[in-house]
Amino acid sequence: MPKPKSFLRKHSNVLFWTVASVVVIYLIARNISFLANLLVVAIGFGAVIVVHEFGHFILAKLSGIKVEAFSIGFVPILAGFLRTEQGWRIRILPGFFPKENDESGEGRLSFTLGKKTKPGETEYRIGLLPFGGFVRMLGQDDIGPVKSTDDPRSYSNKPALTRMAVIAAGVFFNAISAIVILMIIFLIGIERVPPVVGGVVPKSPAAHAGLTPGDEIIELAGKSQVLDYYDIAVAEALSGKNEIVTLKVRHEDATIEDYSLVAEQKKPGETKTFGITLPYNLTIAEVSDANELFAKIGLLPGDHIKAVNGKSVQTQWELEKIVENALVPEVAILAERSDPASKQPQLIDSKIKLNLTAVNITKETDLVPAHIYSIVPRLRITAVAEKQTSFTGKKKDTIRKLQSGDIILAIGPVENPTYKQMRDVTTDYEDKELTIKVLRSDYKAAPKTITATVVPQRHPDVNEVLIGIGVALDAEHPVVAQTIATEDGPARLAIPNGATITAVNQTIVSTFYDVIREIRRNDGQRITIDYRLDDKITGSVVTDVGTTQNPITVKSTLAEFIPLEPLVRLYKASGPIDAIRMGYAKTLTFIAQAYITLKCLVSGLVSPKDLMGPVGIITLSYRIVAERPPIEYAYFLGLISAMLAVFNFIPLLPFDGGQFVFLLVEKIKGSAVSELVQGTIAYAGWILVIVLILYVTFNDIIRSLFR
Repeated sequence: MPKPKSFLRKHSNVLFWTVASVVVIYLIARNISFLANLLVVAIGFGAVIVVHEFGHFILAKLSGIKVEAFSIGFVPILAGFLRTEQGWRIRILPGFFPKENDESGEGRLSFTLGKKTKPGETEYRIGLLPFGGFVRMLGQDDIGPVKSTDDPRSYSNKPALTRMAVIAAGVFFNAISAIVILMIIFLIGIERVPPVVGGVVPKSPAAHAGLTPGDEIIELAGKSQVLDYYDIAVAEALSGKNEIVTLKVRHEDATIEDYSLVAEQKKPGETKTFGITLPYNLTIAEVSDANELFAKIGLLPGDHIKAVNGKSVQTQWELEKIVENALVPEVAILAERSDPASKQPQLIDSKIKLNLTAVNITKETDLVPAHIYSIVPRLRITAVAEKQTSFTGKKKDTIRKLQSGDIILAIGPVENPTYKQMRDVTTDYEDKELTIKVLRSDYKAAPKTITATVVPQRHPDVNEVLIGIGVALDAEHPVVAQTIATEDGPARLAIPNGATITAVNQTIVSTFYDVIREIRRNDGQRITIDYRLDDKITGSVVTDVGTTQNPITVKSTLAEFIPLEPLVRLYKASGPIDAIRMGYAKTLTFIAQAYITLKCLVSGLVSPKDLMGPVGIITLSYRIVAERPPIEYAYFLGLISAMLAVFNFIPLLPFDGGQFVFLLVEKIKGSAVSELVQGTIAYAGWILVIVLILYVTFNDIIRSLFR
């Protein structure tokens, strides 16, 4: 009976790992693409860390310090190579296949190759977990204090300056590797988003300064080399409170102008911003459902927009300008599509519906109702949330009674509201029941009035009171909601609220698009606008067209979103010398950004919630590997290598910077800090680091799952 037990005890480890291997092979076969990408991520990060450890290793060897092990990857050991008198001793998976009474740890799968030679002292290892590596020096411990020993080749017995050089070598090698990686990347060429203003957020610092779409930032905070769009994002996010950031901008007419911006933070915890949005090109981006996109806009991913309403366009902002000034029911899009069969481009025509904006947002004021010669059309609902999210946990509402296309007749006590009036009423009724009366047109039946009750609630992300609908002006029916007094615009026309415009200069009109067309046609002339309030009340008003600065302030917007690819530019060096210059400049930028991040973190300008931990970095890395060209991941590794050079030199144990500080103190005072003090600080540092890692990892998981 004891034999089976003895057999199982003796071979249980082998049986376990055999079963585990079968399971792993099965999972790999089922998820080969996912695991391949994950392996690339692991190897990339492992290479960055190995470079760091190699810096320690090579300086330790040159300094005469005994290096016991140098490992690529972490335990368990896959293979170990040690030079002995008999040749190279190789041990395979010693932890999985141990020998009885084996103090050397060689394991069962151990053998020697090669000729007799001088024995070495360093075992070179390959670990099963390819997430980094390590160097084990005699007398040195990353977890606790430096170990005392009598061996003259011990790390602890070397002069302080020598140990400082060994410690700093890892950081130095990371910085050098970042320069080399980026140098090679710029020698090959990489597409990056250039520092071009794609759009300007109304009332933002960029809007107040006068930046416009198409402007290119050629100098940012005194730096002009290898700038891209993300340098702008980092500069605004990491700027200090009320810190002035200088920009040199080249306009599209080639003129150059200097600007000074102060990034604003709209609410605590939010990232500071200049209000500059990403630039896009005119190629339709990839989407999750191409068929749905085609049904909405008649275009497919990869199509390239060439013209809008017969006008050639080269940039996103040209497209937006044409759409904004169209003031017609729809725009005609001409796009170029590659034919997979003939491999020849074909021209595609598409028509996309437009809406009229209900409000203009200016630099000075929040909301100014858009108008047509002082006439404000009614509001039309363009989108309704599936259900109103209960931010406060209070009672539900009947928002689902509302539909896209409903015309708002009243909101609360205000009839025929402008957009600003609707926002004001919504804010006044925060967490209270609010009645909305709408007119719904049905082709199968006469229009009917519907009343819905909603409970406006403050949305935490935008800090505004919302009811879950989107609106635009009702351009399809020339019904006047109100006429308003305007600045630098026409006088308020005496047209009653709710009246329907019937003609402009005796030309019958049926939509506000007709009204706009007739007003534009009679520029510089006196016109008569006829209206009807009901079957009995009719009237007319007379006005002079073109005598005011802003007679029409409504603007067109696309009724359907067009997803465009980000604008990219090839960043490529002209030669090896230029590549070194570009790699060096970009590495310095990354290092400076890392130091500014630490400064902002300590000063409270950046919250620990904004930091990305191991899970977040690995998740982002996986997305880059899975979705982007390989050179993008190499660029990301260059960034990580530069960042590691900074963060690993933080003056806190267990980081290299903490050990460097101890050595600096030792050099100044002439003797080492006691092992008790070193150990206490080291363990306290480890606790702090572990808590921080757990905190940022928790935030990484929350971001991955819910954002």
